[in-house]
Amino acid sequence: MSKRAHTTELGSIACEELGELGAGKEGWLVDNPSLLCALDTHSLALANRSVIVVLGWAEPDSTRLKIRPELSPISAEFVTAIEWLVFDEIRVVVAGTSSGSLLFFSLAGHLIHKQMVYPARIIRLRVRGTKRDLSHETSSEEVCVVMPGIVARFDGSDIQNMLHQWFQETQSQFWDPNPRKRSSDDFGRSYGKLPYQLWSVSKYGTCADAAITGIMPPPLMEIQSSEHYYCGITVGEDAVISAFRLSEDKNRSLVGAILSKVVPATFSTIASLSKMIWRSDQTSPRKSDEEPQPFARASPLTCLKDFPRKGEKLTLSPSGTLAAITDSLGRILLLDTQALVIVRLWKGYRDASCLFMEMLVKKDTAASSSSYYEPTKSDYCLCLAIHAPRKGIVEIWQMRTGPRLRSFQCAKGSKLLQPTYRFGSSIASTYVPLEVFLLNGDSGQISVLNRTLN
Repeated sequence: MSKRAHTTELGSIACEELGELGAGKEGWLVDNPSLLCALDTHSLALANRSVIVVLGWAEPDSTRLKIRPELSPISAEFVTAIEWLVFDEIRVVVAGTSSGSLLFFSLAGHLIHKQMVYPARIIRLRVRGTKRDLSHETSSEEVCVVMPGIVARFDGSDIQNMLHQWFQETQSQFWDPNPRKRSSDDFGRSYGKLPYQLWSVSKYGTCADAAITGIMPPPLMEIQSSEHYYCGITVGEDAVISAFRLSEDKNRSLVGAILSKVVPATFSTIASLSKMIWRSDQTSPRKSDEEPQPFARASPLTCLKDFPRKGEKLTLSPSGTLAAITDSLGRILLLDTQALVIVRLWKGYRDASCLFMEMLVKKDTAASSSSYYEPTKSDYCLCLAIHAPRKGIVEIWQMRTGPRLRSFQCAKGSKLLQPTYRFGSSIASTYVPLEVFLLNGDSGQISVLNRTLN
């Protein structure tokens, strides 16, 4: 009964399609380091090295889909990261590969777009945004691609425009009796190359995880600059925590934008002429498309080195002002990303995972006793959910320095998950708090952590 008071069961993901991912064996969800998970509101995407399984749990006959990406056998390419992208009516799955490519798939399993970011393994895809309100003067939505020692940023509006173009083309082809079929080489080119910024953050060694926390002020000597600067946080082996000021570097980006338009067009023209002259049946390697763009400027701000401690994983709060970092010594560090100082420390949490959530802690008892009362954003308090698998417990702590609000046992083989950020969602009449889900891999049950204390 105590477990039910802490979580609410939503459904089950058990199905035959999961057998290829190892389901049916005890601990299959957490023991395989190559198994990746990404959660949407009512859907789950799981992937191993060569296959992606998309399924829902809200209804018994929910859509189930297997996607087998076309990966390069020459470079032994495999899937290394997965995430959902949700733009109102458009929902797609994006996968990162060991060769540094991004693959966008529709929920019908069709490849929408393919783009090489940098020839390195993609270890994490982060989707986040802040909407303009009283606490944020500007809105920012982005997809952050993390590679060892490298961070890339895609603006959400650019991805949204590309997906809307694809969606409109799909709708028009639905009514076309003779739709044009495209080869796999056409994908990633028909919609154009997505613009992005690329930074090298390997000043203090390669990183195990990284995140862009938001926009930060320019340096003192560049107060009048109209250029945007982002704060980048990395964790890794050589430096537990590192911070960088990431510059948009607009001057170089402008030149890069011109070259990205001129060079591919020139190369395409030359390739077409050579085919006409030599009548060659061999396809052009199009190496120009595979050349990564130059790095923008990344200025180191500070770092924390504490051998033999190593930074392992990082999770951001919704506003990006706090980051929870796990290390190899079983500690959890709470970092203020604006002041760049550690504000809290937990010990004895080896192999832990953390996610931020919101709970009804500040609510007025008299007002909330009414059945017609709708909680507002001010009623919720930011908390940190910590899953300690070695202890077999989940704890919830109030931020920043509040007490532990809840602690309960969870089944072995469980995993904490959180739905992806929803781009451009309109402001609803009722506030939707940040939730955390608990997936029991052995039973297939998925539950949500209750956001009330009683």
